Amino acid sequence: MSESDWDDVIDVHLKGHFSTVRFAAPIFREQKSGVIVNTASESGLGHLGQSSYSAAKEGIVGFTRTIARDLGRHNVRCNAIRPRAATRLFNEEALQAMQRTRSMLGNIGVPGAVSNPLDDKPEHVAPLVVWLCTDAASNVNGRTFVVGGDMIGLYPEPAPERVIVREGGWDLDALDRVAGSQLTNGLRNEFGGSK
Repeated sequence: MSESDWDDVIDVHLKGHFSTVRFAAPIFREQKSGVIVNTASESGLGHLGQSSYSAAKEGIVGFTRTIARDLGRHNVRCNAIRPRAATRLFNEEALQAMQRTRSMLGNIGVPGAVSNPLDDKPEHVAPLVVWLCTDAASNVNGRTFVVGGDMIGLYPEPAPERVIVREGGWDLDALDRVAGSQLTNGLRNEFGGSK
């Protein structure tokens, strides 16, 4: 991947969301209401061979959380969706990439849809987007949903899985003594390597 290719993807996806919200935010803030629904992707959880797209899409999730916090006090909500929908631009390579990503997500515990990926249509995504804009979802802010076909899911907010504390901070020797047994015990490299 060239730096130019990286920049193009980041500009379209991540900067594109910034550019839209940048102009909507002052209007929403002034009118003391508004709803923003950003489009992230399950690719943000890790997409083989597409690090720029993955980084941009997961950046949109972080951007969404921040906008929700920044504008929430002005009665403005911001959520994100990770849509599953085949479009007319879908081809065999895209389908294979999506199936690899879904398989990887399934391996780490993310539930899959019952439907065939090619049956996931944009019209299956639209109802959630509209619902997020209604008063029925007035309590939903800064959250991320997966939606497609017959399934909608709410992603948990990230939190540390394990925590270790050492008065005075950590150095390499202390980490060598403690991290493997208390912080990273039981982890395995799911993506390659010998350990």
